[in-house]
Amino acid sequence: MRHLIGLAAGLLILTGCDRSVAPGDAPAAPAPTAGAFSHTATSDLSGYYMPVSEVRIGKWVFDHIFVGQAFEFEAWKGVESGTTFAPVMLQFDDATSPMVQTELGEARSVTARVLPTRYAVAEDRLVFEGTSAELGVVRFEGRIDQGALATSRRNLGDEGVVVTGALTAAGQTVRDVRLRWWMGD
Repeated sequence: MRHLIGLAAGLLILTGCDRSVAPGDAPAAPAPTAGAFSHTATSDLSGYYMPVSEVRIGKWVFDHIFVGQAFEFEAWKGVESGTTFAPVMLQFDDATSPMVQTELGEARSVTARVLPTRYAVAEDRLVFEGTSAELGVVRFEGRIDQGALATSRRNLGDEGVVVTGALTAAGQTVRDVRLRWWMGD
């Protein structure tokens, strides 16, 4: 349900703004190692972080970053066979796929969820790396604005920018990716 609400909300806020996409190197992501997953944040950063304007890489549109609650970080042991959940995940939608009707409205029928091979979540920083069959190595590195996040949380999802960073996928890097916060369902 959370996924569908996030998908629908992300589609509603997307605009037609184009972002510059620069070619980037996309070496293979290393396999997870001990210490590859770090969660040092003491405040609650959980929720969905969605672009304030469209971020497109080829046919893929960046939909959101999901950040779980502290207990989800504690319980998660790393990517295992058949795993579809992690305490930090990125999702992209195939803009060329047909629209389907969901309980929340229309959404794209093809999505790519990227699970982490590495992440670092701190009070003021979010770093993610994972791989996807559709997008290859996916990286996001962003700065969290704690003041803006606190305001957004008080307003249950203010439209203000709370994270600014760079996204790399499919060998291309998009800089100045600006994300707003939404608590989900």
